[in-house]
Order: sequence, then structure tokens, then C-alpha cells
Amino acid sequence: MAIGVRFRDFVPDENQGEQGFEQLFKLFMQLVTITSGDVGEALQWLNELDKQYGLTNDDYGMGNFIEDLKKKGYIDENEQERGELKITPKTEQKIRKNALEEVFGKLKRGNTGNHRTPHTGQGDEQSTDLREFRFGDSLEQIQMTESIRNAQLNHGMDGDNFMLTEGDLEVRENEHKSQTSTVLMIDISHSMILYGEDRITPAKKVAMALAELVKQKYPKDSLDVIVFGNDAWQIEVKDLPYLQVGPYHTNTVAGLELAMDLLRKRKTPNKQIFMITDGKPTCLKEPGGYYKNSFGLDRKVVNKTLNLAAAARRIKIPITTFMITSDPYLQKFVEEFTEVNQGKAYYSGLKGLGQLVFEDYKKNRRKSL
Repeated sequence: MAIGVRFRDFVPDENQGEQGFEQLFKLFMQLVTITSGDVGEALQWLNELDKQYGLTNDDYGMGNFIEDLKKKGYIDENEQERGELKITPKTEQKIRKNALEEVFGKLKRGNTGNHRTPHTGQGDEQSTDLREFRFGDSLEQIQMTESIRNAQLNHGMDGDNFMLTEGDLEVRENEHKSQTSTVLMIDISHSMILYGEDRITPAKKVAMALAELVKQKYPKDSLDVIVFGNDAWQIEVKDLPYLQVGPYHTNTVAGLELAMDLLRKRKTPNKQIFMITDGKPTCLKEPGGYYKNSFGLDRKVVNKTLNLAAAARRIKIPITTFMITSDPYLQKFVEEFTEVNQGKAYYSGLKGLGQLVFEDYKKNRRKSL
């Protein structure tokens, strides 16, 4: 039987415009993060990419894309700023979700999330571990499929006779859950964009991804974000896309003091500080102004920083430092800082920063740190 070919009139793909939008939208979301929420600058970069790589065509151009951004609620015109375009809360949330997928991978929404502890038994949440039945285990913990398989292997099947003994039973461990309060410190000193390397954008993405992770999987946990340069101040999660580096020195002391103040107010059993930085502490705030020294490791600044590390240890707040540089003399300081606090330190490139933060956050599963 011959196979024929059927011809019909060409009908343009109705979704062609939507496909063009999605392609441009992915690039736009990356660019608007790099430009700290500046829609105009992001669109200028997108136009340059279009000229170089031909992202648009006669059927769907940049004008169509901008109009679709407005219609879908991703950008709006700021009437107070002569029609200047700005991103909307919908876009801020989308940026956080994109950061979560990019940095941590796509995570399925789970139950009310809390961190598991090493304590097992009559806990709150089932783990993946199986063990033999013990007196006191609940019926809900017994895994029938595994238990019946054990009975067949141990006793065989003799006609209609089936025997299941206590020794055949397997149960799934329960794990206790705990809440965790985390303060994420982000260095916004000038060195975060020096030497032609953009370090602030990966730090922002990690912060946004961690915030979205806590919201989705660990809603009972708390996450506070602070930034530190000459001073330190708290920012809202919604402000992260707009975060920029300033002409600042690095006042690590101010950041730690603020982080510890925030955690003292939390009633959760687990408290921790994550600090993302690329340099040494170089600044202190004194009654008469700022004490600054960018040359080498100033003992006056370092000693006060180490004193705070020790103070955090006394109130059981571990500090995990993510140092995104590899200078040997800075590593020596971080090692000393970590030893005093009994915390942890990672020397990370920008590419692996998100995975390190994620893994460390997931590992904090003890009742008392």
C-alpha cells in the first residue's frame, strides 16, 4: 500500500508570538536582575542582543514584546517619573522563582517545611529510612509491602498458609522537625564589582532563591536579609532585585551586630547567620565618624570582628561564611574567624555559591545548634 502525502494551506502558528515572548522574556528577566531593576537599561541591552543575534523578526518585534510585558502585568509606567518603565510586584516574585530554579533546581512544593533533627521515634515527619519493628512503634509506621516481602522470604508460601511475625515487620523512621531562623548578610562594598567581575548579581540570586525556598518548603522558618557596607541595614525580600553595590568599605562588625539583634528576637530553637562576602573587614563606626583602613588586615577592625564571632558563639549562633575570593591572607582571617565562632567557612567561586548555601541550609537539622 502506497503512502501518500496530503497537502493543505499553510496556517501560521497561533502560538508564534507567545514563543517569541517567552524567548525574550527569559533574557529580559536575567538582564533586569543584573541592572538592579532598571527596565530601561535592561531593554537597551536586549535591543543590542537583538541586533547581534536576531532575536526578533518581522512577525514579532521588540515593540510587541514591550506591549506584552505591559499587558501581562510585568512592567508598568511610573507616572511620577515621566512615563519611566518599572517592574511590578508580579515581576519581583517571578525573579525570585526563576532564581530558585536556576540556583537550586526545580523544587516541588512539599508539606509545611521544617528542618529534621537527628532524633527519631515518635516524630513529626516520615523519613526514607527503614528499620525493624520495635515496641512502641505505631501501626501507621509499618510498611506493609516490605513486611510482606520479608515474610515470603523468611517463611515461604505454603498454599493458602501465610505467616507474618514480628521479626518480618519493617517500619519507616519518623523524624522530629525544628524551626530555623536565618539571617543572610550580603556584602555590598565596592569590591563586589571591582576587577571586572560582577559578584553582587550571583549574591542577589542566591538570596532571592533562598527566600523563595524558605517560603515554599519551610514556611515556618524565618529569613531576614541584611546588607553591609560602611553601615548595615535590613532590607525586604521584595527589594532584592534592586540591590546595588555602593562606594562602601566593609563594616562586618555592623552587619554582625544587626544580625545578632534580629536573631535575639526570634523564639526558634535554631538560629544561624550566613555571610556572603568577598573581602576583609575594613571599617568601623565610632562616635566621631568612621574608622577605615583598606590596606592589609587592620588589627583594630579584625579584633572587634573576632570578638563578635565569640559573642555569637556564646549565645549559640553559628556563622557560616561564604568567601567568594581565594586570597591566602583572607583565608587565614576567615579561618581564625570560623575557629572563634565554631562555625563553618566555604571558599567558593561564583558558580558554586548557590549550591553551597542550599546544602548548608538543608544540613542544619538539629534542635540546638
